[in-house]
Amino acid sequence: MKDATATESPATTRLVAIGICTFRRPILTRTLQSLAGQTPGPGFRCCIIVADNDDQPSARTVVEGAAADLPFPVRYVHAPARNISIARNALLEEATALGADFLAMIDDDEIASPDWAANLVSTITRSGADAVLGPVLALYRPEAPAWLHKARIHDVTPVFLSDGRIHTGYTGNLILRLDSPPVRGRRFDLAFGRTGGEDDVFLSGLVRDGGRIEYAPEAIASEDIPAPREKLGFLMRRSFRSGQTFGRINAPKSLPGRVLMALKAVAKIVFLALSAAVTAPSPARRNRALMRASLHAGVCSQLFGRKILELYNS
Repeated sequence: MKDATATESPATTRLVAIGICTFRRPILTRTLQSLAGQTPGPGFRCCIIVADNDDQPSARTVVEGAAADLPFPVRYVHAPARNISIARNALLEEATALGADFLAMIDDDEIASPDWAANLVSTITRSGADAVLGPVLALYRPEAPAWLHKARIHDVTPVFLSDGRIHTGYTGNLILRLDSPPVRGRRFDLAFGRTGGEDDVFLSGLVRDGGRIEYAPEAIASEDIPAPREKLGFLMRRSFRSGQTFGRINAPKSLPGRVLMALKAVAKIVFLALSAAVTAPSPARRNRALMRASLHAGVCSQLFGRKILELYNS
């Protein structure tokens, strides 16, 4: 594989490291192929870092095979085992060691649009933000339920709160400014590396420490949704786990505070259950309400000490 330090680009160019965490996904090849045509813009150059979270270095041959067709230096890092925070931290550490100015992240089952990197880089440099998010748009099978096509449940975009700011985010389509104080030295929490939510903890902590997150709507990544993830049961379990993560991160320390938070969650569950009943003729609206109810049930379960579901345990 080509060395990320071996480049004929002038020393004055700024390095954008594109990082991918992977775990036993041969379709990583497709993600890497989608990066081949990326042009981050004048004054910038790219390298690619792949962090393999498997116990064995199972992705090495995939990365080495794809590297020959990529115009950028490619680095493979073995970052075991089965804890996504370990892999994400490996990307941060490798990018820092290479002297990268920015680290862009994309998932190993996503496809970058041709101008993905350019839009992320343009937005973060123009805005001066510490982090920038792009949208992840779902690509459904033709056979997928009609309500999924309508509801766009799997699309991932940032949430803007009432103050107009983004207070947290995700790592499926993200760029970080590595020399900004809220980013420099920050790492993903290993305690969330099997349950998920490590991205929420990382980015919400960045904002609490004075960092700013912006949005680049044109920096599009897309993701094929496999049949098992189309099922309402899967979606409700995922929402429940998200609620557990929210409760784990935001639970008040005092017992009265926890009780109040639980009561609010129960009230929302009742309201959403009624909403699901009223909107039963519309599967998209009904199922969205059920998923929200499941999320608040997850909040309650975590407040009462139930074991959090693990996403990265196999």
